Amino acid sequence: MPQRLLNRRMFLLLVASLGGMSGFNVLLSVVPLYVAAGGEGGVGAGLTTGVMMLATVLTELAVPRLLDRFGCRALVAAGLVLLGVPAALLALSPSLPWTLAVCLARGAGLGIVVVAGTTLAAQLAPPGRRSESLGLYGVAIGVPPVVALPLGVSLSDSLGFAPVFLGTAALTLAALAAVPGLPGRAEAPAVEAVEAVPSGPAAPGPAAGGGGVLGGLKVPALARPTLILAAGTLVAGVVVTFLPLALIDADRNLVAAALLVQAATAPVARWCAGWYGDRFGSGRLLVPAVCAGAAGTAALAFPGAPWGVLVGMALFGAAYGVLQNVTLTVMFERVPRAAFGRVSALWNLAFDAGMGVGAVGFGVLIGWTGYSTGFALTAALLLAAVVPAWLDTRAGDRGPRPARHLSNPRSAAR
Repeated sequence: MPQRLLNRRMFLLLVASLGGMSGFNVLLSVVPLYVAAGGEGGVGAGLTTGVMMLATVLTELAVPRLLDRFGCRALVAAGLVLLGVPAALLALSPSLPWTLAVCLARGAGLGIVVVAGTTLAAQLAPPGRRSESLGLYGVAIGVPPVVALPLGVSLSDSLGFAPVFLGTAALTLAALAAVPGLPGRAEAPAVEAVEAVPSGPAAPGPAAGGGGVLGGLKVPALARPTLILAAGTLVAGVVVTFLPLALIDADRNLVAAALLVQAATAPVARWCAGWYGDRFGSGRLLVPAVCAGAAGTAALAFPGAPWGVLVGMALFGAAYGVLQNVTLTVMFERVPRAAFGRVSALWNLAFDAGMGVGAVGFGVLIGWTGYSTGFALTAALLLAAVVPAWLDTRAGDRGPRPARHLSNPRSAAR
């Protein structure tokens, strides 16, 4: 009889992750507004997000070592505390130095929560259902951007900043109630269950598990999906940041609807990709997802066609969700269980770096090209990722079944 996907530990992980990501997303747009209202202007507002994401990326590099030393339970608790307590401290002062210090702490908390959460989602999956487990986790962390982002802005307008900061802290810290039920250090079996359908070649255990987080880029089986994910998140960073500006002369409801469509379709597609991947193989979805995402992005080059924008955002959102699930799934399939923390950190690093590079790079590009040409070039850049996607699919078709005997002897002891 197959094991339940949503077991007690998985449910508690989803509760903890939902609380942490909700606390992060509620303030994502509120903090820049808070700083701007305090007289710091657009530069100060931009710095709050930039500093926070920098702290996130730097922390993600360190999380695998921290997981080895302290275990998942302690790390998730620390991440929630770093996201929650500093949120309340924002109410003390809107000064830029104080706010940036708080953003540094919250960025570190975010880096911990996303890496530890992704690692646990893979470790807690029943045999043969890892892709679906990652899809379910993706839905849980995909809901906060849809609900919490607009809610935070709305509540700050009606209640003021201080109540939103205190409420966010309480919401985030309440998720600590789920932490005691999470596993500490994962206990990996000597042999893992064989997946029903392999989706790619196994990466050499020592190469995947050693050399730190960035060492995974030396392994083609990990570098290809990392590059594909980064291309997808680069486009996401462009869309979320600049679509409202590109449509500034359009109906404001169109902007809200377009962003909502993208945010809502991504987690649904992420779960559907997980369901499909466990039954038919994840890797075969890479090429269609890249092509669909490029087509959806290209539709944004015609902002004068409202229905085209909505369809384009729906298409990109679906492709984006599929890419998130598939790249993460195949990367976990190609390493020993002991390297899950490093793979999770590498994936999250590519995710955050792609978002940041996309936003900054597009801002420079449109000064030369304008929005329509900029979106067309961005679509072309994403379409170029079809090359590593095709190579990865080909490697999976002719490669051996993923190695299930753990190549790292320390993993059996854990």
